[in-house]
Amino acid sequence: MILLAAALMPVFASAQAQINTKKMKIADFPQKVTKIVLPGNTFYDGAFQEDVSSRWRVSPYEFCTLEEFEGLKGNDQYYFLLLTQGQFRKEKEPGLQFLTLVKGGADAAKGIDEMLEVATVPFAAADDPSGREMTYFPALLDIIQNYALGSIEKDFSNLGGLSNFATSLSKSSEMDIVFAEEDLSAEITEDVRAEEFLSGMEIMEADEADEVAEAGTPNTLVSYVVAPSNPIPGSFCYKILIDANNHELYYFRKHKIGKKVGPGFLAEDIKRIAAPRPKNRQ
Repeated sequence: MILLAAALMPVFASAQAQINTKKMKIADFPQKVTKIVLPGNTFYDGAFQEDVSSRWRVSPYEFCTLEEFEGLKGNDQYYFLLLTQGQFRKEKEPGLQFLTLVKGGADAAKGIDEMLEVATVPFAAADDPSGREMTYFPALLDIIQNYALGSIEKDFSNLGGLSNFATSLSKSSEMDIVFAEEDLSAEITEDVRAEEFLSGMEIMEADEADEVAEAGTPNTLVSYVVAPSNPIPGSFCYKILIDANNHELYYFRKHKIGKKVGPGFLAEDIKRIAAPRPKNRQ
């Protein structure tokens, strides 16, 4: 009997661990109401209401204010989609805003950081955002929804998060890729552009690239970079490529900004993105 009990202990432990996985904790997400927390900013509030109403499809939803969120966040019958701010260790104040989906619960009393996080995507600079974030808000909404549903089947947090959730770049080899000029770092010199930007990879002014995204241009990826308005060494930069038509995520990486490394796509990013493409593509 002692030997039998000893043999069964790992089985019981394994079953307990499985029960406590994140994907089990969020399995009720599609059935529970998601509260869309309006930021309290006139510009953002209107866009949130319009875009969520046209794109949110994975769960019942209701809009609420920040004050209502404070009163409801301890209730595990709700999920919440809201803007949060991120401050990295060397930053004196938050440099970035994130779009975050969390589950309500008792731990909310300790702060948003203690709530069960379902998905988080970088949204914009915390101070003086460019306004481009609203062009890509519908795409970010779709990415969060797809990631949340995927996390119910697979625990992406244990698989590398959004970077591993992204579609393989090998599938982009015949697609056009549009980079906004302002999304490129200082490393992207004329030599890098001549050598690494293959046919089908194009650089445009930001407003032109945003028009490609807004038009839902098929078979086209568009860049979007999220970095602080005034980055310092120790700040982080997020680099994203999104399918303009179906909002599928193809590229998601971040790097730490330093004295020699600024925000934007680095030369190593461009090489990685260009690698699957035919060298003689016309």
